[in-house]
Amino acid sequence: MTSLLSAAITAAGPLLTVDLDAVAANTRFFAARTAGELMAVVKADGYGHGAVAVAGTALANGAARLGVATIDEALALRRSGIAAPTTCWLSHPGDDYPAAVDAGVDLAIPSVDHLRSIAGTTGVAHVHLHLDTGMARDGAEPTGWIELCREAKQAEAAGRIRVVGLMGHLADGDDPGAPSNRLGRALFEWGLDVARLSGLDPRIRHLAATSATLTLPSTHFTACRVGAGLVGIDLSRTARLASPMTLTAPLLLVRTVSLGTPVGYGHDWVAPRSTRLGLIGLGYADGLPRSAAGRAEVLVRGRRHPVVGRMSMDQAVIDLGDSGAGVGDEVTVFGPGGAGEPTVAEWAEWAGTIEHEIVTRVGSRVRRRTVGGSRRGTAGEAAESRTYAQAPLSGRPA
Repeated sequence: MTSLLSAAITAAGPLLTVDLDAVAANTRFFAARTAGELMAVVKADGYGHGAVAVAGTALANGAARLGVATIDEALALRRSGIAAPTTCWLSHPGDDYPAAVDAGVDLAIPSVDHLRSIAGTTGVAHVHLHLDTGMARDGAEPTGWIELCREAKQAEAAGRIRVVGLMGHLADGDDPGAPSNRLGRALFEWGLDVARLSGLDPRIRHLAATSATLTLPSTHFTACRVGAGLVGIDLSRTARLASPMTLTAPLLLVRTVSLGTPVGYGHDWVAPRSTRLGLIGLGYADGLPRSAAGRAEVLVRGRRHPVVGRMSMDQAVIDLGDSGAGVGDEVTVFGPGGAGEPTVAEWAEWAGTIEHEIVTRVGSRVRRRTVGGSRRGTAGEAAESRTYAQAPLSGRPA
């Protein structure tokens, strides 16, 4: 019976479980932190957690509107049946603006070229003028803002667009004392003044993302954009959020090796003693950062064990030591941390990156399952819910 169970677990392969109860709790937390509207940002497939599931859960727990990066992401939400107000802020003048306007998607405008392309579509586009508030990234340069507002008013008067919003982004929301935040807020208020003097009345004004929502109340205006926070990520380290994502994989092989046995490409790791090695079918093609080699750990049978040798494309080797783990046993790569397993924050620190990169890079070969929460179910999905452990506060990744 044990061998049959092990075989069944092994056949199932790696599994990414997303607990929507955690997303729901985080959404309620952020909805209570601002007097304005909460815009749930579900770009990049809901930060790797499933855009439709995260969006539905957020809307059921206090979010009033949604935000995405691309038009394709917005249209995918519409095709799923989600009709909530949705804003898209990353496009180019050749994008399918007619489809977005027809679907009732709000579009951000960072330049006169974008404005002219959007104003040339059939229908009345609802737009958010996007000002660069100090990142030299997306958004209109302040030197061109007056012209953009003037042309936007002309297009609005002609019945081609309706300016419903104004947006910007802060460079250092996770560091509330950074001078760039004061400059960003001042630029945003200046941009709002210019828009109003041009005859525009943008009702939805959003500057704060997750960190600023937590640390800079003066930047909240009428809406806050929260994406990373919904999935338990807070680079400001000021909130105790729930972590929805757990990544597991079964042991595929277990072997005993003698002292001096080299492991993996380049033989970077050599067994310092006789030990047992376990193999899982996850590698950098599945999202495990190769740069975490030599530091990463996993949980097996309630104990942490190091990942040894270089991370391969499809495989990783674990030093099981004297553990009695065998083929088919579950390995927890990361999770909420309540059972002692590594967290996404720890993996980010081991890899020298941020948590956003860890959760968004889990590959398509990994089977996915959602549990708990308010979501739109599909045939075959697990319907059970489970309790979650709140992620412990940890140091900011290097």
